[in-house]
Amino acid sequence: MALPRKLKNMNLFNDGISYAGQIEEVTPPNLSRIMEDWRGGGMNAPIKADQGMEALSMEWTCGGFMQEPLHQFGITTHDGVLLRFAGAYQADDTGSVDAVEITVRGRHSTIEQGNAKPGEASPFKVTTECSYYKLTINGEEVIEIDIINMIEKVNGVDRLADQRKAIGL
Repeated sequence: MALPRKLKNMNLFNDGISYAGQIEEVTPPNLSRIMEDWRGGGMNAPIKADQGMEALSMEWTCGGFMQEPLHQFGITTHDGVLLRFAGAYQADDTGSVDAVEITVRGRHSTIEQGNAKPGEASPFKVTTECSYYKLTINGEEVIEIDIINMIEKVNGVDRLADQRKAIGL
């Protein structure tokens, strides 16, 4: 019997700046596909036809006021901000640690600066809309999604390569 791997520690880097000691929580992008019902003649029930992906966004919260995201707010390029989440996931049955990294590029859509009250927590929450996503586990690339360049690699297989070829990209 095995025990689940639990996040034991983490860090977030914003354009190379470490937020160790400041980052409180990270919600990685949900990987979600748009599925459309299709029921044609001769079919007794609909199937879900894959129509691509939902938009990617990452939310992250720091324990207090942060200056860098404010400087990045309103950045004009879709990939103007580079974020890298580094997590140490450990299994309590074996003690083994998996290094999980999520790298995204995008721009901030929301910056919530929390309430300003002396002596109380004022979480600083940012939502980053992503045009690029890469998941790496123990140094191995598992998923890479580059929306602008129409790349969607899963376990080394680019699932959009044939579509790019068909439209001349």
